[in-house]
Amino acid sequence: MKDYMQYDATGLAELVQRKQVSAAELLDAAIARADAVEPKLNAIVQRLDADGRKAAAQPASGPFAGVPFLLKDYGQELGGVPNRCGSAALHNHIAAQDSSYVTRCKQAGLVIFGRTATPEFALKGITEPEAYGATRNPINTAHTPGGSSGGAAAVVASGIVPMAGASDGGGSIRIPAAYCGLFGLRPSRGRVSCGPSAGEGWEGASSEHVLTRSVRDSAAMLDVLSGAASGDPFHIALSALSFAEQARRAPGRLRIGFSTRSPIGTEVDPEMAAAVRRTAQQLEALGHHLEEAEPAIDGIALAKSFFTMYLGQVAANQRACRALGAREDQFELDTRALGLLGDALSAGEYVSERRKWNGYARALGEYFTRFDLYLLPSTAYTAPKIGQLATPALQRMAIKPILALGLGKALLKSGQVDKMVRDNLRVTPFTQLSNLTGTPSMSCPLATSGSGMPIGVQFVAPFGEEGRLLSLAAQLEPQFQLGQSSI
Repeated sequence: MKDYMQYDATGLAELVQRKQVSAAELLDAAIARADAVEPKLNAIVQRLDADGRKAAAQPASGPFAGVPFLLKDYGQELGGVPNRCGSAALHNHIAAQDSSYVTRCKQAGLVIFGRTATPEFALKGITEPEAYGATRNPINTAHTPGGSSGGAAAVVASGIVPMAGASDGGGSIRIPAAYCGLFGLRPSRGRVSCGPSAGEGWEGASSEHVLTRSVRDSAAMLDVLSGAASGDPFHIALSALSFAEQARRAPGRLRIGFSTRSPIGTEVDPEMAAAVRRTAQQLEALGHHLEEAEPAIDGIALAKSFFTMYLGQVAANQRACRALGAREDQFELDTRALGLLGDALSAGEYVSERRKWNGYARALGEYFTRFDLYLLPSTAYTAPKIGQLATPALQRMAIKPILALGLGKALLKSGQVDKMVRDNLRVTPFTQLSNLTGTPSMSCPLATSGSGMPIGVQFVAPFGEEGRLLSLAAQLEPQFQLGQSSI
């Protein structure tokens, strides 16, 4: 087991290729590790060991042939297997076919043997769905691994698999990476296909990729996943160099702007700000130019635009579930309240907020005429404790009559939604910028708090410049402070 856990996915694939170990032996090690830690983590919501063993017994080719892998239980559909999205409302919903993401994972030779936990409909930065229970952080099990790719982060940080499927619509790769001491890259809008069930996720704000412990795994996996599928709305031109090759090349001297201020004016833990400033000093020592500067973007306005899209997505998800026969009591109370607000939005209000995304992208584009990258915290705090961000009992009591009376429009007009935006994003106010502008970004594990919890530092790049991020990440990788599992 120690031998298995010391390798990244690329290293395991090399062992299989050299016939020093078989895919079946690697899967046995992954299953053994899952059996040992799952009672404490609750990170895998569906085990598919038999399917994994069948796949491992077949001859395989591809860059990750024989490497055990786990999919996120949101999107990443596996044909013939439930795709529950963390919700009781979809407990028996069977995916009709493999998604493009899963097809490419299989073509790469990955051995899929389960699906990892996510909050209901991937809606939160914590993974505590009522249907499946809380997932815990292997660094300290009293804390959350984050969300929405919390299960993915937990299985990688605990050593069950060296990388796992993840997605990011508001920070859902970068937040768990920061909380669990992992590397998390969010690709550009349209880089990885969402097909065939969708043209794009969350109005284009969501991107799919993986959580990893090494930069080279993330780069090589982006080579596997990149490229449009038939019918996709976007086709992003690929560089002449693979992402793996770009990660091996020095980034050159970069102009990097940085900021530690919350874009919505909320507090930021001094340890997060200090981590950014230390990283800036390290980058200067490597020869890069650093300057404290932030894009000319109204952070509150961007947060409201994000929240409007979020509300509409919740309402649309509920409608889709109802069409499949779901009952109202199968949705969590928080989800029902968000869906009520989403249904109360007019089409005009929704489109007006969506149009504002262009302004944010233009302002960030102007920023990138002066800087090559933007450096900022991944999160405002280290990982909260389990239950710390749960809706308070009194607030839950207040929600019930609002739902019963259908007071969504009244609530929208009351001004309470602006407070909800700040309350919901105060812990993670830094990640939505990349989602609404379609730009690639990454969280690097470059610090540890005084209490021993990981701290992530985030970089945002211009659209299509994942290679620039990967090249810098590889340069910083000797400084990574990867999360060390306590179990």
